[in-house]
Amino acid sequence: MSELAVRVEGLRKSFGSTRALDGVDLEIPTGTVLGLLGPNGAGKTTTVRILTTLLRPDAGRAWVAGHDVVAEPQAVRRAIGLSGQYAAVDENLTGLENLYMVGRLYGLKRAAAKARARELLERFRLTEAAERPSKTYSGGMRRRLDLAGALVAAPSVVVLDEPTTGLDPRGRLDTWSMISELVADGATVLLTTQYLEEADQLADSIVVIDHGRAIASGTADDLKAQIGGERLQVVVAQSGQVDLARSVLAEVGTGEPVVDDHLRRVSVPVSGGTKALVEALRRFDGEGVEVLDVAMQRPTLDDVFLTLTGHPAADGDTQKTEGAA
Repeated sequence: MSELAVRVEGLRKSFGSTRALDGVDLEIPTGTVLGLLGPNGAGKTTTVRILTTLLRPDAGRAWVAGHDVVAEPQAVRRAIGLSGQYAAVDENLTGLENLYMVGRLYGLKRAAAKARARELLERFRLTEAAERPSKTYSGGMRRRLDLAGALVAAPSVVVLDEPTTGLDPRGRLDTWSMISELVADGATVLLTTQYLEEADQLADSIVVIDHGRAIASGTADDLKAQIGGERLQVVVAQSGQVDLARSVLAEVGTGEPVVDDHLRRVSVPVSGGTKALVEALRRFDGEGVEVLDVAMQRPTLDDVFLTLTGHPAADGDTQKTEGAA
């Protein structure tokens, strides 16, 4: 337990007839980032709410920073910082006042709370906006202020529930940089996300959760290795040729082709590298299929997710009970 910042065993939680968690297990070594992946309704937020003492599990146990989340909730709360899916800032207070208030709620003395607030405003590049009401902040600035609020008490475990949802590309990159800095400073991070490139970039290990169960775990490379080596991807010129392209790649590849009708794109795992590519192009030429683009590529986490769950990461059946919990 001393080497694990978070440990979860057999968590179960139901809302009425809907089972949001169905026996989830996971471990996060101290000083690392665990990416918890899954579509809407998979159970990510329910897991976060249990680990942060906002919900009690129906069964199973969980420890955060060595403390049982049910038996020692106050100790868990002192050890964690939480940034949820939506920035939790008081829009009528300035950035400085928001962080000062959080510091005082954590029991810091006035001078210490103000000093910590200014330190975090500088770290998150909000010093120039410190005296402005947060309702004048952009979405990215509010997200940075919310993340700063999660760090006021210098927690050893930081829980980030889809921290970049709704941010523009610049805001997302800024948040990634801040998360990397947290880990460099020794923090442990639980990151829930639907953005697979985010997990690929930040996570030391990944757990894929779907329908309340952890269905796969490992490093990004481990998960990619599960679905084979290279993939052959083609984009055809005409929508009417997508099915024909799929049939050709089904014969050339080593697995079931994945089709994106909207983009007229078909991909399939292959062995043999360039030999498979040459054979596919020969067959396309013989069938009169016009190919606009062709590429050989390693599997991505998107491929992993599609293989494991049967749908892309952005899809999935949303369990409304989880969101309303």
